Amino acid sequence: MTHETAPVRFDTKIAVLLRDDLLTWQRLNVTAFLVSGLGTAVPELVGEPYADADGTPYLPMFRQPVLVLEGGKEVLTSAHTRAVGRGVPLSVFTSDLFSTGNDRDNRAAVRAVRRDAMDLVGLAVHGPRNAVDKILKGASMHS
Repeated sequence: MTHETAPVRFDTKIAVLLRDDLLTWQRLNVTAFLVSGLGTAVPELVGEPYADADGTPYLPMFRQPVLVLEGGKEVLTSAHTRAVGRGVPLSVFTSDLFSTGNDRDNRAAVRAVRRDAMDLVGLAVHGPRNAVDKILKGASMHS
């Protein structure tokens, strides 16, 4: 196998953890919001722009897969505590954000609640593979 055909292995992991009681549209919406934060906080996660055979340009995307997991409220709370304790890049989505309509109100809704009282419905993390695995302990692959 040549260098160009060898499988790419990543020493880091991108993962989204969703609360298991969300509706389908909420899961998709929350996932999109959460990963957008990681791309801006860790720019090296984003690869080069794409182009098709006709030369039509497309935006770049993450260079590595994004794992999507699910768990109950307690799993999210524990994962959040571990992620904060490890200092990994972290984005959060609380239930309050479903009733806001803009970025300013989203930030205000998060700021209004203490960390240990947030009603988390999702979070996204990036970090070393084993650290992310420990953070997400108790979560299962999204089905």
